[in-house]
Amino acid sequence: MTGTLPPLLVVDDEKNMRLSLEAIMSGEGYQYRAAESAEQALKLLAEEEFFMVITDARLSGMSGYEFLTQVRGRWPHLPILMITAYATPKLAVEAIKAGAIDYLAKPFAPEELLHAVGRCAERHQLLSENAALKARAGEAYRIEQLIGKSPKIEELRQLIQTVAPTHATVLILGESGTGKELVAGALHSLSRRRAANYVRINCAAIPEQLLESELFGHEKGAFTGALRQKNGRVEEADGGTIFLDEIGDMSRPLQAKLLRFLEDGTFTRVGGNLELRVDVRLIAATNRDIIDAIRQNQFREDLYHRLNVVQFRPPPLRERGEDIILLAEHFLKYFSMSMTRQIRGFSKAAQQQLLAHHWPGNVRELRNVIERAVILETTDEIQPGNLPDFALETRLRKGEPSPLPGIKSLDDAMAAFERDLITSTLEQNHYSLTRTAEQLKISRHALRYRMQRLNITTGVDDEPSLVSAKESAK
Repeated sequence: MTGTLPPLLVVDDEKNMRLSLEAIMSGEGYQYRAAESAEQALKLLAEEEFFMVITDARLSGMSGYEFLTQVRGRWPHLPILMITAYATPKLAVEAIKAGAIDYLAKPFAPEELLHAVGRCAERHQLLSENAALKARAGEAYRIEQLIGKSPKIEELRQLIQTVAPTHATVLILGESGTGKELVAGALHSLSRRRAANYVRINCAAIPEQLLESELFGHEKGAFTGALRQKNGRVEEADGGTIFLDEIGDMSRPLQAKLLRFLEDGTFTRVGGNLELRVDVRLIAATNRDIIDAIRQNQFREDLYHRLNVVQFRPPPLRERGEDIILLAEHFLKYFSMSMTRQIRGFSKAAQQQLLAHHWPGNVRELRNVIERAVILETTDEIQPGNLPDFALETRLRKGEPSPLPGIKSLDDAMAAFERDLITSTLEQNHYSLTRTAEQLKISRHALRYRMQRLNITTGVDDEPSLVSAKESAK
């Protein structure tokens, strides 16, 4: 256990005492730092982490009691053991009241000191484990959170259950808002590493110059502001899983270091020379067209192949058919409970409007739409007038060719183009099949046939009710 602990700090103005304590602590495997004054000790505490402090009551300069008061004010959870050659019951009570966890009189047996230090070491270990457990409990993921019954979601769930127990590196590709982070979390929760840490880093949210330090850590003095050694997130994830979101935004120099890390689990902290090794499963995700990024020399092809052991592609919401209503009902239940509203469902016209939208923002957009509707709705059923008209959203990703990730044939590309064209035209005509068919210059029967083949549904046949509802809402 001592190997995983931060050092302990000894504060004593007598050199012989410092050397004696160092011999005792080093003999038991504890890391050790020494200060000859309270002032020096305060500087060390500001620069480095310690699991406890041992201080003499009488020091030259600031006294041990004054030092104890300052430490309790700045680091209230740091255990402090006080020792003195002038022990009296009154001084012992004063030390405990000031915040010392224990009080030892000189001369003391080494066993007494080691017992007190051992209790502090055990306490630090328990607090660290408790913090890790709380962090994991707060970000629990279950495969049941992947809501939907469409074939693509069923296939996704099956692939997660197959891949999760392995140690394979995973690359998750797909549009923003499709649930890539949910897939990564489910892979960890179903893996053999689920009892260890699950660490997440958004590569796009951290400045490029700090991302390497965040990922691999840094040594004291490695750069301006590096006042103490810092462990990286890969060390925090040792034995568990690390999820690198938006990896397509990582700089090429850092990509090279990540490639080396993937090869054998070794790395060095920023500003350090010591080679370290951890056992970590890596899951990466990006919403960028990764092949296009490779062609533009923005992403390393060798890193792509190293990451792409198993690839996941959560489907966009527009390809999931009736899952849109299942997800909408899930979010409706959640927001109705959190806002204490009594809303039991969606009107037929509202369902039709949800099913016909293109959903460029995917599940994240749907969640926001339902939250807005719950806030605005005054009846017991969501009406189309409390849903957005999607005028701005319809313009997203329109007027420019879609990258069509993953399409491998002309038939697939044509089907995707046809689906986008029909859903866009439906939105423009307020979901009227008659007007949509007229604009596309095909019969209503042909339009219905194409919608069925492409898994495009409007949910209900009573389209005049939606048109009248839209017009009344205006």
